[in-house]
Amino acid sequence: MARGAEFLGSETAIICGAMSWVSERHLVSAVSNAGGFGLIACGAMTPELLDAEIAAARALTDRPFGVNLITMHPQLFDLIAVCAKHGVGHVVLAGGLPPKGSIEAIKEWGAKVICFAPALALARKLHRSGVDALVIEGMEAGGHIGPVATGVLAQEILPVLAGELPIFVAGGIGHGEAIAAYLEMGAAGVQLGTRFACAAESIAHPNFKKAFFRASARDAVASVQIDPRLPVIPVRALRNAGSEAFTAKQREVAQLLDDGKVDMGAAQLQIEHYWAGALRRAVIDGDVENGSLMAGQSVGMVTKEEPVADIIAALMAEARAALARRAA
Repeated sequence: MARGAEFLGSETAIICGAMSWVSERHLVSAVSNAGGFGLIACGAMTPELLDAEIAAARALTDRPFGVNLITMHPQLFDLIAVCAKHGVGHVVLAGGLPPKGSIEAIKEWGAKVICFAPALALARKLHRSGVDALVIEGMEAGGHIGPVATGVLAQEILPVLAGELPIFVAGGIGHGEAIAAYLEMGAAGVQLGTRFACAAESIAHPNFKKAFFRASARDAVASVQIDPRLPVIPVRALRNAGSEAFTAKQREVAQLLDDGKVDMGAAQLQIEHYWAGALRRAVIDGDVENGSLMAGQSVGMVTKEEPVADIIAALMAEARAALARRAA
């Protein structure tokens, strides 16, 4: 883990994954202050909002943190410029392949670029294109997911590329024992989201947190794509009325596509905006029936509200104990 911690500039190589509406100044600064690495979830923010969020996080911590940008954001390069203005040290590009020139634009001020790799071929391509680190995230994760399990991705990618660049493993991690296993396989660190969503410092509504505490792994289900002409990245969330509403939203957008009222890019943006709104209803307003309760399958291990520092300390103690047992 020392390699990952050195790369991030943090005490431990535990990244708090970017969760829209949840990963804002309070949770991000708390994670970084506790020795982890916080990530601001830019999501659908405007450049002005991101500017204010970075400044606010800086006022709460003097430790390193990063910014997660969605590649399909129509103002991606303006958002990159905001990160440059603040001298952000690490930028994560998520949601698709980095557009031409984006990696170079980020590296221009010396920042590190981190990308998601859902397959070995893509991991190799990103490595060749100059990415500084990778996150391999399995389908057990919450939010947008790929089709392959974390354990399979780790076996496929770590033995081949872990010696070339730092790789962080994500998806379904809720206990230090799993962290130890991935470190032994060559990972430089891990990324967790679900475990931090209900931290004491998380601004998520009490109703949102209670839904997590009541849930088991099988309650976190992936959304279904209803129209092959509209490629929608599946999203894992707790099953509720909002899950059904998303099926209806897909039908509505597919019809607009059929009628020629929107192109594919606009159709996909509509889907993204739907998720942003549905997430806000759950996280901020506490509407856990109609909002989106994005959660990974590790949600069954989230049983109470705890300070971020306690979560990180417990994970590290569990990982150390696991490694000690194996070395004995």
